[in-house]
Amino acid sequence: MATTIGETGLSERTATVRRKTRETDVEVRLRLDGTGEADITTGVGFYDHLLGSLAHHGLFDLTIRASGDLGIDEHHTVEDVAIVLGSAFAEALGDRAGIARFGDSSVPMDESVATAILDIGGRAYAVIDLPFNGERVGELPLQLVEHALEAFAKSAGATLHISGSGRNDHHLAEATFKALGRALRVATAIDPRRTGVASTKGSLG
Repeated sequence: MATTIGETGLSERTATVRRKTRETDVEVRLRLDGTGEADITTGVGFYDHLLGSLAHHGLFDLTIRASGDLGIDEHHTVEDVAIVLGSAFAEALGDRAGIARFGDSSVPMDESVATAILDIGGRAYAVIDLPFNGERVGELPLQLVEHALEAFAKSAGATLHISGSGRNDHHLAEATFKALGRALRVATAIDPRRTGVASTKGSLG
């Protein structure tokens, strides 16, 4: 975790993580205690939109720069961005002492609704139930939404349960990322009454 002291005298929970392979080059800069400012370029327009929604509703400041082998398909780029984003959350949280740990949120978008239930205590698991109707929204294959959420949960050290319903795939996907952003905001928030980690075992993971 990169910790700096801001004008308020409070430490800032931030992280910068980069992953470079033969398939992708991804850098994520994250501030947990931000204002929701997002600057995201992955080469997959609808994915940028979803990640921007997550940052906006989670009040995370998030910058993502990604380039990948989109000439093949979107899979590697979408997956690696999710991996690096999860790693940035894990790094910014540090030992996770003092955080609320659990969060949940339900978000409607017209006829669609999505629910995200989250434990960001270090245990990686994902259960995703999103009944999309089509194959794509814009350049994003919808089967990659579940894959990205699973990759994020694994690298962030989060147990993630997401479910939803709806007729419009754009609405369902957007409601999902908004709900995840709001759940993450709750789970990563500092609880002023908490001393140490939120576990009766005395440790997380």
